[in-house]
Amino acid sequence: MSQVSFAIFRSAGVRFGLPLVLAILMMFSLESALTAFIPYHGLLLSLPYILLGIVILLSQPFNQGKTALAALLMLIAFYVIQTHLQSPLADNKTHLIYILLVTLLPLNLLQLHLIPERRLFSRFGSGYIIFLVLQVAWASLVANHFAERDLSQLWDSYLYAIPGVSPMPVLLILLYLGVGFACGSTILKRNHGYDQAIFISLLFAGITFSVFQQAFISSAAFSVAAILLLLNIITCSHELAYIDQLTGIPGRRALETEMKYLGRTYTLAMLDIDHFKKFNDTYGHDTGDDVLKLVAGFLQQIKGGTEVFRYGGEEFTILFKGKEAAQCIEYLEHFRKEIADFEMQLKQPDVHPKDEKIGAKKRKKQEAVKVTVSIGVADSFPDHKPANVIKEADVALYKAKESGRNQVCQN
Repeated sequence: MSQVSFAIFRSAGVRFGLPLVLAILMMFSLESALTAFIPYHGLLLSLPYILLGIVILLSQPFNQGKTALAALLMLIAFYVIQTHLQSPLADNKTHLIYILLVTLLPLNLLQLHLIPERRLFSRFGSGYIIFLVLQVAWASLVANHFAERDLSQLWDSYLYAIPGVSPMPVLLILLYLGVGFACGSTILKRNHGYDQAIFISLLFAGITFSVFQQAFISSAAFSVAAILLLLNIITCSHELAYIDQLTGIPGRRALETEMKYLGRTYTLAMLDIDHFKKFNDTYGHDTGDDVLKLVAGFLQQIKGGTEVFRYGGEEFTILFKGKEAAQCIEYLEHFRKEIADFEMQLKQPDVHPKDEKIGAKKRKKQEAVKVTVSIGVADSFPDHKPANVIKEADVALYKAKESGRNQVCQN
């Protein structure tokens, strides 16, 4: 799978939209799909255990602790469904266990947004597992204690469900909608992989509980959720390995991988931020990081079908596939001018004193600086070997810097 494909799966819109679209498709084709799986019901009942177990195991080496916890919650929920919720909900104890599970699962998933990211197989993970065991024990005590009591008044009041629509009480439907909105908003706001894992788990658990009387619904929904969690782990592990965490663009390892599959015609441009050490020494490393992120943001807007990479330090690489250097100069010059004309506002840490008038004056006086870049360009003619093309682009970059910086040079 290419860097572009992984970038699509990492986008906030896809992380939010893909599970939602699959959930909607599943709801529309539910009866026909589940009927087709009846001959394979044995496999269907085992599949969530297998897939969720794989998710938990893979989460450890890829440092995806919250994804592992989401999978663990789904695994416990599926076990409870298969062992305690196979009789009709008209049975008082079964109904009570159903209500407890439907209530506790979204609350625990919501809690995952608030706890720190830690490995499941760690001291923190062990503590959380103990916390889950205590919840299961408490729920078991409650179910056994109230099993023989008449709870019809409770079902008809606070936990009223609309007959013929869903066995889920209206109050708990609102809970799922509220938690689902919070989880979806979190994905769109900060776009972390574990946010999607929580959203996936909540979404397909909600489908299961809303049409709970449908045969094999838990097996099908939890299996789809587990497959999406596996895809989530793959994209997150790719992100950790290939994406520069500061700038959000592919790093040097991604470039080295990409260079193995280049054709005979391409152009490489090496970019260096002018006087970057001076920025760090004068304004601090935080400002230096802001400069790197600024340049990376502009790089992603270059036209001409480019792929951009952070090569290391203040150096970036721009790749044009299927183009010679002469075809790329115009795009690079346009980018260089955009950067040079942009005024970057420096952050002032102390602009909120007690006196608001003084603070307003300080904020107005925030210093602005300009950033320039030097670019060296080389194409794959006559030598199409990527290592040699990069060397040629480096030579051109050196010429650009020696000639006064803030310019594009072709070797």
